Order: sequence, then C-alpha cells, then structure tokens
Amino acid sequence: MRKIAVLGIGKVGDLAALLLHESGFDVTGFDRRTPRRTRRYRVEQVDVADTAVLREKLSEFDAVLSCLPYNLNIEVANAAHAASIHYFDLTEDVPTTKHIIELSKSSKGLMAPQCGLAPGFVGIVGASLIGEFDRCRSVRMRVGALPQNPTGLMGYSFNWSPEGVVNEYLNDCEVIEGGERKWVSPMEWHETLYIDGVKLEAFTTSGGLGTMCDTYHGVVDNIDYKTMRYPGHMELMNFFFHELLMRERRELAGEILVHAKPPVDHDVVYVHVAAEGTIDEHLSRKEFVRAYRPIEIAGAERTAIAWTTAGSVVAVIEMVRDGLLPNSGFLKQEDIPLAAFLQTRTGAFYGQ
Repeated sequence: MRKIAVLGIGKVGDLAALLLHESGFDVTGFDRRTPRRTRRYRVEQVDVADTAVLREKLSEFDAVLSCLPYNLNIEVANAAHAASIHYFDLTEDVPTTKHIIELSKSSKGLMAPQCGLAPGFVGIVGASLIGEFDRCRSVRMRVGALPQNPTGLMGYSFNWSPEGVVNEYLNDCEVIEGGERKWVSPMEWHETLYIDGVKLEAFTTSGGLGTMCDTYHGVVDNIDYKTMRYPGHMELMNFFFHELLMRERRELAGEILVHAKPPVDHDVVYVHVAAEGTIDEHLSRKEFVRAYRPIEIAGAERTAIAWTTAGSVVAVIEMVRDGLLPNSGFLKQEDIPLAAFLQTRTGAFYGQ
C-alpha cells in the first residue's frame, strides 16, 4: 500500500493527507473545490459525488480515505470494493457501516470504517481496558469535542461536521445493558462528570460504539457511549430538535447551528473511558482520562478535534502498511492493539 487517495480536503482531510505524506505515502487529495493554496501533496478538483468519475480515479490507487460527510461514504466504499483497494473512513453512521460489513465479505482489500475519534480511538482504548480484566462487567466510553472558552447557553462550537453532529444527536443508540443488546434514544441517560476539575454532562448519542456490541455481547454485561458537553447543552438541543421540530429538517438544523456557533481554534477534546471488573477475584476499576488540546504539526497549530481525528485514521493506515493489521476483510477498531497504535509515528501524538 503506497498510493492513497484522500477525499474531502477540509481541516481533517487536509491534515490526514499531510500526515500520510509525511509517513511516506504517495498522496493525492480530491475535493470539489479549487485548491486555495499549494500543499505538500497533490490536490485535484473532482466532483467526488460523481460515481463514474470516482470509480475511474480510484482505479489508480492502492487505498482510499474518505473524509467526506457520512451520506457520501456508501458510494465511496462501493467504488473501493469495485477497484479491489483498501477503504478507510471516519463515519459514525450505523447503516453505512452495516453496508460496508456486507461489502467486506467479498472484498479483496481491507474495509475499515469508523477510524476517527469516536468511533475509532475510543474503541481501541475501551478494548484495551477490557483486556486488563479476568472478567469485565462494564465499560463506559465518553468523548467531548468542545471550545476551551465557551460562550452562551449552549457552550459549544461546530468544529466537527454539522451533518455528523445532527446525525448522532437524532439516531438511536445501541448499548449493552444487563447483558442484553438494546436500542435507546439519543440525548438521554444524562449524567454529570468532571475532568481536570471541569464540570461536564454526558448523554447518549449514536454511533460512538462502532461494532463493540457485536464483539462483546455475552462477554461484557454493560457497554455504552455518551457525548460530553458543558452543562445545559442537552436540554437546549432537545428543545431545538424536538419541541421546535428541527429533527424533521436536518439540513436546515445544521445550517442554523453552524451559523450560530462557528468553529474556533482553541478547542479541547476530552476522552473518558472507564471499565470495571475482576482481577484475581478482586473488583477493580481502570480509567483512561485525557484532555487533548491543539498541538503544532508540520509547522502549524492544529485544532484538537482535527489532529485527534486525522491522527487516529493515519495511525491505523500506518499499521496496515507495516503488516501489523490485516490487509483484507473487515477491520474492527477493538481489534487494534493500543500499545502498537501508540508506537506508530502518528499514534504517538496521543501519548504526549
């Protein structure tokens, strides 16, 4: 695997392409917009939503990384499957992943969706903690991408795809509770927690678990994923989507929210993963708690959400290239060893 196409050159896609280039890959970026500046890797203006053009372009590559909105990923995965090349994405969308799982059954390349932050890195961490127990009774995974200096009642800024945020706020969430797999409503199961003395709230959102319910059903009795926000956010979002019926107008909802709360440069990504179980018949609790902030990469400061998302998928791609992960079939995030991930050139960012 040497030649890789990166689709969607926004903040995350651009950084992922740059990291791949610095890791020795031959990278070409594709975006529907004309490049505004010169980059260290090639960029072509292509309508990535044009299926015929996409299939023609991908035939020249060994792998493709989609950094596009989730609703475009099925066609990209189909094109990668047809070209017999490796496929990677950042999606949290459950139907998209189910489609890719079916493609993987006849794929000659590796199909690896959900390689971002959540799902993605948080699942790698969760699986690592589960593995520390003789028997694990619960694993709770929480992630929050937030402004460091919030303003207003919402206390938020849209540093991530508005389509992705709206999707995870409105789609049902899979959990394991008391040994049973269940679907629960989003923006419920409210709780309060603290990281570095900062008070946060957490609530259910869709997609963050990836395939963990498939993997750990019958093994771990309780698994759930929640998004973390500053206090009061969940109540306002429930009002916006349900009382004002913006759930029926998802695209408009995303436009309104981004217009009101545009991206900021000074953000923070909180990761809180806690597992409980027995070791030598003694009950114990293991935690992985981090606050990731912007860092300098390749001579420029990168937002926390950009580098934690791009860095996760690039580290996985490095591991596939280096023979540390399979090169065909379907890749589950929980099958990626955390120690090896952190030893990659890009995964090392998470250990700082």
